[in-house]
Amino acid sequence: MEIRIRRRPGNGDLPLPEPATSGSAGLDLRAAVEEEIFLPSGKRALVPTGFEIALPPGYEAQIRPRSGLALRKGLTVLNSPGTIDSDYRGEIAVILINLGEEDVLIRRGDRIAQMVVQRIARVRLEPVEKLPPTRRGSGGFGHSGEN
Repeated sequence: MEIRIRRRPGNGDLPLPEPATSGSAGLDLRAAVEEEIFLPSGKRALVPTGFEIALPPGYEAQIRPRSGLALRKGLTVLNSPGTIDSDYRGEIAVILINLGEEDVLIRRGDRIAQMVVQRIARVRLEPVEKLPPTRRGSGGFGHSGEN
């Protein structure tokens, strides 16, 4: 599958999103910041990636955290996963939050998140008076016990 991608002006020095390994599901996204972003513990920032994409209809791109950043620094994607719709044509940007105990410095070219492209199902909602019963019923949020 091919996806059209456009670098925004001034970002020719940054590589296009790419998988870290041949088995990686996501494409690494990099920070396209002009100046370093100082992100104190508990704070968030919108970090640009320097590119735009044209997803085909029936697909979305999910923006997800990088596990190493989450583990080592407490840096994660606030609205995880973020969704890029197929009709969006603006710059991809990532809402990062520092949930760690230490401040984080984000530099130009740092890998900040990953993007996974998924097919989406189109659904049609059918209003009904009653839903079919299941064994679980309306139990949720820990209804089956602690383990």
